Amino acid sequence: MDGVTPPPPPVLASEGFFWVGVQHQALPHGTGAAGQMYVRFQVPADRRHALPLVMVHGGGGQGLDYLGTPDGRPGWASFFLRRGHAVYVVDRTAHGRSPAHPDLHGKPGMPPSYEAMIRRFVAPETEPDAYPQARLHNQWPGGAAIGDPVLDQFLAGQGPPIDDLARVHAGMRRGAAALLDRIGPAVLMTHSAGSPFGWLVADERPALVRAIVAVEPQGPAFTEGPGGMLSWGLTASPMTYDPPAAAPEELARALRPAPSPELRDCWVQAEPARQLPNLRAVPIAVVTAEASWKAQIDHGTVDFLRQAGATVEHLRLEEHGLHGNGHMMMLERNSDEVAALLADWIERTTS
Repeated sequence: MDGVTPPPPPVLASEGFFWVGVQHQALPHGTGAAGQMYVRFQVPADRRHALPLVMVHGGGGQGLDYLGTPDGRPGWASFFLRRGHAVYVVDRTAHGRSPAHPDLHGKPGMPPSYEAMIRRFVAPETEPDAYPQARLHNQWPGGAAIGDPVLDQFLAGQGPPIDDLARVHAGMRRGAAALLDRIGPAVLMTHSAGSPFGWLVADERPALVRAIVAVEPQGPAFTEGPGGMLSWGLTASPMTYDPPAAAPEELARALRPAPSPELRDCWVQAEPARQLPNLRAVPIAVVTAEASWKAQIDHGTVDFLRQAGATVEHLRLEEHGLHGNGHMMMLERNSDEVAALLADWIERTTS
């Protein structure tokens, strides 16, 4: 903490946990519980905002990505509680406290390695062939050597995602809808590979999604990655298009040139673009860090959403005086400053 006094813990009116989306699956030895999603909730005593905030973690992470930083500081969940928001933090199906088993959830991918995570999240600036923005990265709160205690805390909570993107996204749709059916209208904050949670539940329950903060969302559109392809644009699970698309092959694509040399060309729909009618009324913020590899490509996600009729604000952190962040900005040294920007956007947008 470098001698900085941490803020006092938020005073709670209530807290607890539950699971949603439980399915019953036949196994050789009996019936198993499958597909469940763990939800932890906390409601501040000084609640000042009616809409709860649902926090959804990324790829191999879990809800603890929002509960604290690997160097021991309070996380974004505590920040938003102090701002007067009720907070629901999920462990997506087969992650964290949502138990995983291949017989119930499918084959997991490879476990993350220190070397890959250092290159991707912790110290991309040390790689000689890194993307251009990596040189700006300076906000990681610990060291970049195997055995560094902060790095150990980070890696200890990371696990492999299920190696079937379409199955993962179908589970997100089901679990997200069950959660909002239980708690009512909400604001969603998604990160990275957790971003389809937001798009899918806005498609499934448009009246219950009041805003989406997509922190460096999975994408851009039609990207091929571990476990499959974003064949429906920003998801591997079907979305409602207008005019309707019965199969992803009906979504014609065009490569849109990058707007500047340090950015990359990205796929969007060929014109005339089909619309995403259930996202049209949902305010969306796409949040991009200055020194993440996503700084090269998040503009493609923004272009795709706007082309499909969504209202999107692109929050590039450096344009708001926040410099040096990477993809795991909620864990980095200036995490509270980043959270303040997002809280201001949420409160301005939903008031």
